[in-house]
Amino acid sequence: MDLSLTTRTEGDFTIVVVGGEIDVYTAPKLREQLIDLVSGGSYHLVVDMEGVEFLDSTGLGVLVGGLKRVRAHEGTLRLVCTQERILKIFRITGLTKVFPIHASVEEALAAKD
Repeated sequence: MDLSLTTRTEGDFTIVVVGGEIDVYTAPKLREQLIDLVSGGSYHLVVDMEGVEFLDSTGLGVLVGGLKRVRAHEGTLRLVCTQERILKIFRITGLTKVFPIHASVEEALAAKD
């Protein structure tokens, strides 16, 4: 399974729609996308993970790295995820305390954090 990435802008936010598997083989593609966005001045990101079928520790590391990059610019990184198997990974690792996780892109855009 490959990784698909599409981006769009809504107001101050850049939405990154991710599909497929985020693992040791595909995570560098996501990392490069996040680095390019932040380098280009996008500091408020929403990562829509509704199409993600698998996430490993490498993928988690990329998301944490993205969060550190946007925070260096006083930005935000919000996740959209309702899939129990993916949410469980965030709960087990304690990352639910680090990332704001929302049920929809609309909810993530409306959140005040």
